[in-house]
Amino acid sequence: MGKLIVISAPSGAGKTSIVHQLLRDIPELSFSISACSREMREKEVHGKDYYFLGLEGFQQKINEDAFLEWEQVYENQYYGTLKSEIERIWSEGKTVIFDVDVVGGLNIKKKYPKKCLSIFIMPPSIEVLAERLIGRGSESDESIKKRLDKAEEETSKNKQFDTIILNDDFVIACKETEKIITNFINE
Repeated sequence: MGKLIVISAPSGAGKTSIVHQLLRDIPELSFSISACSREMREKEVHGKDYYFLGLEGFQQKINEDAFLEWEQVYENQYYGTLKSEIERIWSEGKTVIFDVDVVGGLNIKKKYPKKCLSIFIMPPSIEVLAERLIGRGSESDESIKKRLDKAEEETSKNKQFDTIILNDDFVIACKETEKIITNFINE
């Protein structure tokens, strides 16, 4: 059975950008595509960005015990990892890498304590996080406030992860993360 890498962070901390860089630099990694209940956004692709199940479809998968982990992130917005996704990646002989929220990351680590490396990407500050979220230009003020409130709660859980990487310099954060992951894969 293979290994798992969990990358978690508050929204806007840079975890998705770091994961994309790691996937380019470490050929042993394969991305675990999450499932969600929300509608597909413009330019998103089913089976590439997410498995878009809809609310009923997601709840059906919960009833079928098809998830490794799942949670309701916001009201009627569910996200989770399908067990079949892990099996698909391991059958290819690759290491699974997750880009998941903090609770999801900790839940995966609990299920695979020896096979999983959990990494928390730490933003330089809540103020920088706010600037990044505002800079995206894709969210309402209310949505940004919700994400910042959640970020403070998530940041308080960073010590439950195996490693914390400060992302105040993207290139350095990527190099540090890559080194830790490569060592873990080669153990």
